[in-house]
Parts: sequence; structure tokens; C-alpha cells
Amino acid sequence: MADRSFRGMRLAFRRWRARRPFWGGLLLALGGAEVLLTMKASVKVVLHIGMQGLAGYLLPTVMLLCGLLTLFSPGQRLFYSLVGVLVSLGTWITSNLGGFFLGLLLGLVGSCLTFGWLPDQEPRAGRRKRRRAARLAEGAGGPA
Repeated sequence: MADRSFRGMRLAFRRWRARRPFWGGLLLALGGAEVLLTMKASVKVVLHIGMQGLAGYLLPTVMLLCGLLTLFSPGQRLFYSLVGVLVSLGTWITSNLGGFFLGLLLGLVGSCLTFGWLPDQEPRAGRRKRRRAARLAEGAGGPA
């Protein structure tokens, strides 16, 4: 019984994931979280430093939000991906070289994946099956 409910939940998650740029949004959110976690200054120091210190926390927060909004509102994915790229590049200056390059790279790759995602594209497994069937039909109907 539990196996059936787990399988149903897994299938429901796969259907949900297929209708949105899942990996792009996830990588963008992980990049923002990584940059936020590498920040070591306390809030008192940030307020003392001023806008530069505030930007160090604001930009990765926007990255994280863009990643989450991409997952839960895929209709606006182009806007979120463009904002995500710009903010990811901004973390290079404001947040420990973009979270020691890792958060910066995760944000850039996630934004690019989100930008390139097409909602009406046929899943890859379907394309493979169709190509395989075409090759089999071509081989069977060809000259002997």
C-alpha cells in the first residue's frame, strides 16, 4: 500500500517537474543559497558598512527568490532568468566573488537553463522512441 502511494507521489512530482524549468530554477535557487551561506558579516557590520554590505545580502536573496519563482511561476521564466543572470553577475563584486565562484556559476547555469527551456517541447524519451521506430521502419521497408 505504501509502495503504491509513494509511486503515485513520484509520478505526480514528475508530471509537475515536466511542466516547468525545474533544473534551471533549482540551480538558480541553490546558487543564491550558496552565496548567502558564504556571507560572514553580521547584520550590525552590514548596517555599519552601508549599501555595499546591504547589496551583499540583497543580491543573493534576489537570486534565491528568482529560482523559487521560476519553479512556482514558470510563465514568467524569461524575466526571472534575465534578472537571475544580472544578479548572479552582480554577486561577483558584492558577495565574496560570487560565493567563491560556486554560487556565481550555479546562478549563471541555472539562469541559462531557465532561459532556454521550452514548455511545449516533447520529452526526450518520446523523441528517442520516435527515432528508433523510424529507423526500424526504414530498415524493414528498405531494399533487400
